[in-house]
Amino acid sequence: MRASTPGHWQRFWEQADRLELDDVYGTDGRMVREITGIFAGEPGGLRGRRILEVGAGTGRDAVALAAAGATVVTIDYVKGSLGLTQKAAAQARADVTAVCGDGLGMPFPDGAFDVVFHQGLLEHFREPGFLLRENVRVLKPGGYLVVDVPQTFHYYTVGKQVLIALNRWFAGWETQFTIDQLEKLAREQGTTITRSYGDWMVPGLWYRALRKILLTRTGVKLPMRPEPLPALARAGEAWRRWFARRRLSLYTTPTIGVIARKYGGAAGVAGGSGA
Repeated sequence: MRASTPGHWQRFWEQADRLELDDVYGTDGRMVREITGIFAGEPGGLRGRRILEVGAGTGRDAVALAAAGATVVTIDYVKGSLGLTQKAAAQARADVTAVCGDGLGMPFPDGAFDVVFHQGLLEHFREPGFLLRENVRVLKPGGYLVVDVPQTFHYYTVGKQVLIALNRWFAGWETQFTIDQLEKLAREQGTTITRSYGDWMVPGLWYRALRKILLTRTGVKLPMRPEPLPALARAGEAWRRWFARRRLSLYTTPTIGVIARKYGGAAGVAGGSGA
């Protein structure tokens, strides 16, 4: 049975560490925007909020949140990822605590954090409910869980499953979710959904894959974000904004996410469900 192992991730992050952080695609600020939006309009915003990122990768989202005033902790079971987080924090002069540990049994007490988030993590667990249950355990009552995953109905899924079958997938194994599946999983752990969202990624996956292949194998460096024709760029952005307001869009984007609130707190502050 295929599995995503620490060895897969150590190799992946060692390769990433040989590149400049600016040459590695992140979330384009998506996670930071979603988390910042939770506390929009509240006194102090992110300042003083305790935030945990599970499976931090490059750590850039954690660093951005720390720079905005949050108290941020990251946890990862691969030391290569922790090194990248520390590098990003040092470059930004931000204070981020990086912990080496297992996301299924974290060394934190119950109710320790205001927000727990992860991106590109849940899909590597064959029993994803176990990970979410541990996430919710360390949330304060009324705290927020932000989860970002690959969406099922996209060509990314087809290519990924072919590579997994050929034992060529970088992470060993990975699944995907519909927005209904992701919302149901979150609810089963004692949360209520306050927002669902999707992201199309600009530039698209094909360009990102081509850029990485050329950079790592030949040293040729394409622009991170090629400059489109202005008229096409404006039309594309207008279309995405319009379509994102419809739930149907969540069945077309390569990535989707939910913001879920742990039961037990005061009335929620995040926006309603929608892309």
